Amino acid sequence: MTRGQLASILSSFALVLILYFGCERRSPEFRGIEESRSLNLELIAIENLLQEAKPALEPSDLAQLTNYEMLLHDSSEDSTKVEAMKKLSGKWYELGHPAIAGHYAFEIALLDPNEGSWSIAGTTYSICIQRAQTQELKDYCTTKAVSAFENAISVNPDNVDHKINLALAYVENPSTNNPMQGIQMLLTLQETYPENVGVLTNLARLAIRTGQFDRAFERLTAALQMEPDNVLANCLMASTLESLNRSEEAVVYTQKCNR
Repeated sequence: MTRGQLASILSSFALVLILYFGCERRSPEFRGIEESRSLNLELIAIENLLQEAKPALEPSDLAQLTNYEMLLHDSSEDSTKVEAMKKLSGKWYELGHPAIAGHYAFEIALLDPNEGSWSIAGTTYSICIQRAQTQELKDYCTTKAVSAFENAISVNPDNVDHKINLALAYVENPSTNNPMQGIQMLLTLQETYPENVGVLTNLARLAIRTGQFDRAFERLTAALQMEPDNVLANCLMASTLESLNRSEEAVVYTQKCNR
């Protein structure tokens, strides 16, 4: 995955509150029904995605995926399953199906729940959010990305990148109930981490998207003072200056952007 993809860049939440005023109100039987229903919905989602995608594949690609699936289903060792799912995730991503790739990345994280595996799952689903052709698929991938990034944060609460990516998941597919949630999360992160270049560049990118070029210029200036060679910040600054009709000043940033 390129630096640009990682920088710009986010079904069911894995982290949900099961306590209400400090007391579990649901019976074990009811919890079991809910968990079963959630699992069934998840299986239906991935099975539908696979059924839609496979008929359009080239025979060679389908055969390769079938071999990986057989390796996954026939293995009793977690390490072998993880390797098979890595191959499946990578192949489906290569074939242009980030939702399916995200499914296997998420399953890897469930077997090997470390910070990196959750981050990869969240990032893969975030790419799905950006590319999804239907709102239904976008919503599915948003929920999965949020779940993955929340898990990454739970493993390492000090990694600001996970919090940025969580906010961006909401930005890319705003909730109708709280459309400003992602932006508010980024603004809160700016208050908490005023010198974080990732926060500044992503807020600048959103300012450019909404035509707030002066605000973008301010944030990118601060970011580039801390990291003069940051590729994304230089690219965004070049774009911002062009939009402000300051093309001559944009040249130096364009050069750094194209390195």
